Amino acid sequence: MLLLFTAGLLPMKTDSITVMAATAQRFCIAKDGKTATIVVDQQDWPGVVRAAGDLGDDVRKVCGTASPVVSSGTASPVVSSGTAYKGSILIGTIGKSRLIDRLIRQKKLDVREVCGRWESFVIDVVDGSLVVAGSDKRGTIYGIYEISRRIGVSPWYWWADVPVGHQAEVYWNDARFVSQEPTVRYRGIFINDEDWGLKPWSSQNYEKDLGDIGPKTYARVCELLLRLRANMLAPAMHSCTGAFYSHPESKVVCDSFGIVITTSHCEPLLLNNAAKSEWDSKRDGDWNYKTNRDIIWKKWDDRLGEASQYENIYTVAMRGVHDAGLRGNLPMEERVPLIEQVIKDQRDLLRKHKAYSPLAPEGTGEAPQIFVPYKETMDIYENGLRVPDDITLAWVDDNYGYMKRVSSPEEQQRSGRSGVYYHLSYLGAPHDYLWLNTTPPVLMYEELKKAYDTGADRYWLLNVGDIKPMELGIQTFMDMAWNIHDFSFEKARTHQAEYLCQLFGNDSYQALLDTYYRLAWSRKPEFMGWEYEWDDKAHTGLKPTEYSFTNYAEAQQRLADYQRISDEAERMASCLPADIDGRTLRPSFFELVQFSVQAACQMNRKFLMAQLNQEMLAQGRTAEANWAARQSQAAYDSINALNRRYNEQLDGKWRGMMDLAPGLCALYQKMPEVTYTEGIGEQPVSLTPKPEAAAGCYVINLEKPVSKSRDALLVNGLGYDGQVMQLGDATYTFPAVDRDQIEVTVYTVPFWPLYQGKSTAISISVDGGTAQVFDNRFKEYDRTWKDQVMRNGATGRLRFTVDKQKVSHTIRFTANDGSQMLQRVIIDWGGLKKSYIGPEKKGVF
Repeated sequence: MLLLFTAGLLPMKTDSITVMAATAQRFCIAKDGKTATIVVDQQDWPGVVRAAGDLGDDVRKVCGTASPVVSSGTASPVVSSGTAYKGSILIGTIGKSRLIDRLIRQKKLDVREVCGRWESFVIDVVDGSLVVAGSDKRGTIYGIYEISRRIGVSPWYWWADVPVGHQAEVYWNDARFVSQEPTVRYRGIFINDEDWGLKPWSSQNYEKDLGDIGPKTYARVCELLLRLRANMLAPAMHSCTGAFYSHPESKVVCDSFGIVITTSHCEPLLLNNAAKSEWDSKRDGDWNYKTNRDIIWKKWDDRLGEASQYENIYTVAMRGVHDAGLRGNLPMEERVPLIEQVIKDQRDLLRKHKAYSPLAPEGTGEAPQIFVPYKETMDIYENGLRVPDDITLAWVDDNYGYMKRVSSPEEQQRSGRSGVYYHLSYLGAPHDYLWLNTTPPVLMYEELKKAYDTGADRYWLLNVGDIKPMELGIQTFMDMAWNIHDFSFEKARTHQAEYLCQLFGNDSYQALLDTYYRLAWSRKPEFMGWEYEWDDKAHTGLKPTEYSFTNYAEAQQRLADYQRISDEAERMASCLPADIDGRTLRPSFFELVQFSVQAACQMNRKFLMAQLNQEMLAQGRTAEANWAARQSQAAYDSINALNRRYNEQLDGKWRGMMDLAPGLCALYQKMPEVTYTEGIGEQPVSLTPKPEAAAGCYVINLEKPVSKSRDALLVNGLGYDGQVMQLGDATYTFPAVDRDQIEVTVYTVPFWPLYQGKSTAISISVDGGTAQVFDNRFKEYDRTWKDQVMRNGATGRLRFTVDKQKVSHTIRFTANDGSQMLQRVIIDWGGLKKSYIGPEKKGVF
């Protein structure tokens, strides 16, 4: 027997598959080529009827024979006999399915634990039938897909090509399963910056007939979301893509699945002004509500006329065209009342069109609405903008994973509560990251939990770029949104490795992922060209990295670490069975793990070898410079080969999806400049990291405080060394020094203050002396902030006078306001050498 307890399962062949529970009431889903019939009331929600068909096909994926799906029709009287549907799977929504409602009236099905709750379900065995009953339409759909997950069909069976292992017999042995209510009401993704991935893949490959991202693509997206227990989609909206509403079938398809449509911060009332079909300044005039109110109002009125009957979440207020600031160059004292008027007019329109709400009577103006204080809109809000109490405040990260603020105690009392708009992918200054998923799950948890604890339980939207290769990050985000209480720092760190073990077997993925995220923490692969985009001349263009080949073997160690995990990913792939019932695990493993690890490795080799080429050349070591140039070129070629493999495997299923997205002005995708001197030959350079004996500095081991407060916590999975100390208050020791002054370099995680009036200050004292304060003050888009998000670290340097006669010293750190995180502390008394992030945690140098 294969005992299944989790959603993702190892696809392996066994005689039977059983879903176990403490109390067994065995229900046979499939055996001897026969499968249970699925019964659903045709008067139930269309999304429920459609998902029932998915379950029938999922049984086919597992057993080879689909479960037939039949309508209960007008069979309520037959049900009362108690035998008509014995041995079937009965599916329905409370209050919508005559089949389910009769079982409730007969007191055969107890739904008290889910009735009236949001998106909840119960699965029970009743009179020999397996019953799935949902509190609402998506509750029922999630119950259907709960069975699919447990019999071995991954939510990623199509989008990440996770194969389904064949089973001869399938049983449900869970006497009764009751789901929790989701911890976040609306949970979804934003398809964004699709120009170099999803758009070319869809228009040139998957949806050729349309030549665009349209209903066929969105059907696949909606199915994925529901299998992930998400409920919300912000469609692609760049100008390269036809606007969502320009293909009328798209909104119908999403509604048929039961998916809620939301929009980004720059699409008020579902209107995409980045698309010429929706807003053309030559035709429509300036996107300026002060001077062009009537045209803009008419656009919103028309959009609501076609879309308000569907389930939507409406973005209120307005910005400029696409991602630009408010038009008109108005002073702040005019911006605030203008946006207040915009919101009032928008809410009047929602009332006029009786916009649909699952939680409020039609026409009350309480259809779900969000205000997104993104970029300059945050300034307008914090300068006194009055946002109606029932509107959800969707707080944003700074595009690099750090929440710019969360709700204050006063804002936590709002009836609309708050939400989160978070990024796994971004196009913009100081640099894009559109290629690989490198946001550590521990950072995601820290910031999302911070927001949740201050009221962000209404709306979580994740910017996922092209969806691929962000699968693991999406899975973690959606699992957190479903039940944030299932997570802790450690659970967040191990979540993806455990998930991979379920999919591919019991190999050890944790060490590989820990190293992958740690290396990308100090510099994402897309940032290795050391360029800044949309910046001054001094910061523009490809440059050598700041990793040192000379000091602390910093560059050598980085190359070695990347090579190690690249080789490990190759080994893991080679150990996977090449064929399971005609299905192979290797393409899925390549998409989910191997590609990202090996591509990141090669991007680092490309730039670090180009840097080594220049350094060897400057030292007159021409043959070694030639070798480094050849290595850089080989890495460049390897990246292109990996991208081609991604696109062409599985008979070109993903052709057009994977590319080194150049964004609008990035250069990291190019080959850096190298010099190759003909006629000299090549001489390899030894890049084996060698311990360096030095003196005059000391790296604090954050694992070993001599004392700490109860709220101080060592957190694994973040930081330059893979762990950070969350303060609280913590005291450490360092050894004797031969100077009477030291410089303390503190690297912290670059959080924003929680909200206005809070700070990121940390008090630091040495040997019980007067404390100094490191207060990381910055503004979005200033040089300090740009440097911090590029290196995931804020740097403070403070000088202290010490008694050099003491045999040891103490240093104490206290977070003055909120939980700040130390990621590295270096004590320097004259020996610290130049490098990017300093020596590793090895004690005295």
